[in-house]
Amino acid sequence: MDGSPGESSESGSIVSNAHSLKNGGLHDDDGCPRQVSPIRIGGSRNTSPIGCVGSRNTSPSRQKVIKTKPRGLDEETVATFGKVVHPDVQMEDNIWAMLPEDLLNEILLRVPPFMIFRLRSVCKRWNSILQDSCFLKFHSQVPSHGPCLLTFWKNLQTPQCSVFSLPLKAWYRIPFTFLPQWAFWLVGSSGGLVCFSGLDGLTFKTLVCNPLTQTWRTLPGMHYNQQRQLIMVVDRIDRSFKVIATGDIFGDRSLPTEVYDSKLDRWLLHQIMPAVNLCSSKMAYCDSRLYLETLSPLGLMMYRLDPGYWEHIPARFPRSLLDGYLVAGTQKRLFLVGRIGLYSTLQSMRIWELDHAKITWVEISRMPPKYFRALLRLSAERFECVGQDNLICFTSWNQGKGLLYDVDKKVWSWIAGCALQSYNSQVCFYEPRFDASIY
Repeated sequence: MDGSPGESSESGSIVSNAHSLKNGGLHDDDGCPRQVSPIRIGGSRNTSPIGCVGSRNTSPSRQKVIKTKPRGLDEETVATFGKVVHPDVQMEDNIWAMLPEDLLNEILLRVPPFMIFRLRSVCKRWNSILQDSCFLKFHSQVPSHGPCLLTFWKNLQTPQCSVFSLPLKAWYRIPFTFLPQWAFWLVGSSGGLVCFSGLDGLTFKTLVCNPLTQTWRTLPGMHYNQQRQLIMVVDRIDRSFKVIATGDIFGDRSLPTEVYDSKLDRWLLHQIMPAVNLCSSKMAYCDSRLYLETLSPLGLMMYRLDPGYWEHIPARFPRSLLDGYLVAGTQKRLFLVGRIGLYSTLQSMRIWELDHAKITWVEISRMPPKYFRALLRLSAERFECVGQDNLICFTSWNQGKGLLYDVDKKVWSWIAGCALQSYNSQVCFYEPRFDASIY
């Protein structure tokens, strides 16, 4: 505790007493145990022997409050960051065992979502309540934990997953051994669900899972069941999700667009994408529209989900654009992120926003040179870019770094202890939710 040796607050005495009790209790000079009178809360004066020796009374408003940080499952420690160890709080088992069900629900709703794995193993009652429909209903009404970054990779063919919580600024490990042993890759995440696609032998399959509840299921086969470009969107109000499949990953655009609807549990055939030359397989979804970049004709291809048809948007790309990523923002905001410049010394990373009225890209931000040089040391280095809710995340495969940009606040910040564990790590934004159903 801060302060001179001759002064200590009442809270400091309490903490020191807690340490003494933990180490065998309080003793007199002759080694005999000493009784401790209960600590009174409120405006009353502490008259116990503890409060009279070497301490002075302070009002409750001046007492120091020890703030503890919630811990998640297997939080990945970073060697460069020290952590403060707080004393364990002793809790009476007979009191907490009689906690009413509704009060227990209220407490659990305020626990960070990644604590759920530890809480499941506390007792059978807690394990069952976290799967209870009443608890999930309560959880659906509380505000979201906030955006997180999910990184997925395989270590010796074993799926690995780490999640970075932006509100808590900490990494958490989520076990992914509940998934089948397929050769699958990350498609994306939406509304608490994560979508994967891959090969089970020679059969192309798509699966959806909820990492927090450790549940998953395989979607029915498509009409044209082969490796496709996929994107998943969740409707939390309707409690449903859709998976959109465009052309196949090898460039065959003659396949009709297929949309899986979880409410119908089947794939629906839609219009075939017009013959275009795509710049990238990366897609962005915002405001019930799917966007892809095209070279010929130059601009964007937009797919309207409700009517189910494609149309071309002649939005010309900025000059000297080396590589670009489409990133969806909130509401109708659509961003283009990419490098500009032909030579390594003249390159820079910039962000544009689509002006839907004028059908032009308007520059809104540039990455500061110090961040650009640290993220991409070589001109040919590969980077990935994902976005959600006006947050844009840049990751460098070679450097193993992560950089976050807040479009609204115009703030750049490094992601501490970035858990890009290998060169083939895949990254997406993720919103942890227990009430996200895979059906």
